[in-house]
Amino acid sequence: MTIKPYWKNYIDGAFVDGGAGRVDVINPGTGEKLAEHALADEADVDRAVQSAKRVHHSGVLSAMRPVERGRMVQAIGRYLLDHMDEIAPLLTLEQGKPLWEAQNEVRGAARYFEYYGNQAETLEGRSIPLGEGYFDFTHYEPFGVSAQIIPWNFPLEMSARSLSTGLATGNACVVKTPELTPISNYIYGHAAEAVGLPAGAVNILCGWGHQAGAALSAHPDVNQIVFTGSVKTGIAIATAAAQNVVPCVLELGGKSAAIVYDDADLEAFEGDIRKGIFTNAGQVCSAMSRVVVHESRHDELVERAVSVARSLSVGPGIERTEPGLTMGAMVSEAQRDRAASMVAEAEAQGARIATGGRKMNIPGACLDPTVLTNVTPDMSIAQDEVFGPVLSVIPFKDEAEAIQIANGTDYGLVGGVFTRDLDRATRAARQIRAGQIFVNDWFAGGVETPFGGYGKSGYGREKGREALLNYVQTKNVAIRVR
Repeated sequence: MTIKPYWKNYIDGAFVDGGAGRVDVINPGTGEKLAEHALADEADVDRAVQSAKRVHHSGVLSAMRPVERGRMVQAIGRYLLDHMDEIAPLLTLEQGKPLWEAQNEVRGAARYFEYYGNQAETLEGRSIPLGEGYFDFTHYEPFGVSAQIIPWNFPLEMSARSLSTGLATGNACVVKTPELTPISNYIYGHAAEAVGLPAGAVNILCGWGHQAGAALSAHPDVNQIVFTGSVKTGIAIATAAAQNVVPCVLELGGKSAAIVYDDADLEAFEGDIRKGIFTNAGQVCSAMSRVVVHESRHDELVERAVSVARSLSVGPGIERTEPGLTMGAMVSEAQRDRAASMVAEAEAQGARIATGGRKMNIPGACLDPTVLTNVTPDMSIAQDEVFGPVLSVIPFKDEAEAIQIANGTDYGLVGGVFTRDLDRATRAARQIRAGQIFVNDWFAGGVETPFGGYGKSGYGREKGREALLNYVQTKNVAIRVR
């Protein structure tokens, strides 16, 4: 397909250049330049925030009947689906994932707008009895300007996750897209116009984290911040937000473990390995990066994991159109090299590479799908997020040890339990220190199920009805009735 050579930011209802110049967007499937994108500076950020603030103060969103606001949000989702054939290839070319995974991401993004559009009219206050002579009630009000800083691994879907919720609750939004994968988010500017949102309700800009991201997170007129990314950056954003006493929702990644008991169905588990660690080349915050398996099933599981890894066809995502055993490039050569160096370090510490672990001798940022054994819980590879297609297999002797290993990192985003014993699964689910637990199906659930972490995986919840409360403030009104 023919790609436009230059893409602009969307601020206050118009596509505009950026004060910080341009950034090259690289196709990780080939290593070649794909296009250029405008880079926002501090002045651009201020213009976007001020336009969102103006919309909020006008009351046009908050005064709208919720069902009407919800219909506009739903319409954005339909717009995405109607334009899938142009968005999905762009997403694949800028991010590296297989085309069929990009198509699934478009569907996932649309689902957020469908779900939260439906939820817009369900957010209700309550009446509080104070005795005769008083009428007391609560209601919810939007914060105002919602700043949303988006990661590069699922740029379209992660924007949808916060943008849909912010708009459904009546906030005006400023979205900072990632420098590595900024292009596909252009669609939200067109969608906002198509569904009739006022100029300034949706602003989409790309910029460096240390410049545009820092300016947005510290802006005095921002009322709420949503961030997905690294722990280091999350701490910096939360610190900046604290100076203005601004609430944050932080999703900061994980080192998630699947506990596989001796009675688990390992044939079925092969499918969980495929999607759990090799989807999006392992660049998933809730990836199944550790498998903690009962020692009696260790060798069989490793054999099956190696078989899955070796069965994957790896290369440019745009050539991988059909769902199946395929994997695309990682987002950049730097990200690929970081993952490869972590594997090399693990090998130096005593881990064994059962398969993969090396840069592939093909164009693009591809890492051979990797399975590591002889991993001990204290190794860096078992503690630190790789964010790549690298699975660490760790054996355990008894249930207590399995839980100890699963909980033995600073993270706590998701966890998994694979067993035929419901009592055992329930017991483990209670003990695993994570915000979401999958039983016998990694990535079970959907938009409807709350998602967020313990520990250094962050705080606040995305998805589900719980997410709505991150975007509103509760107001109480007490009336003396004479």
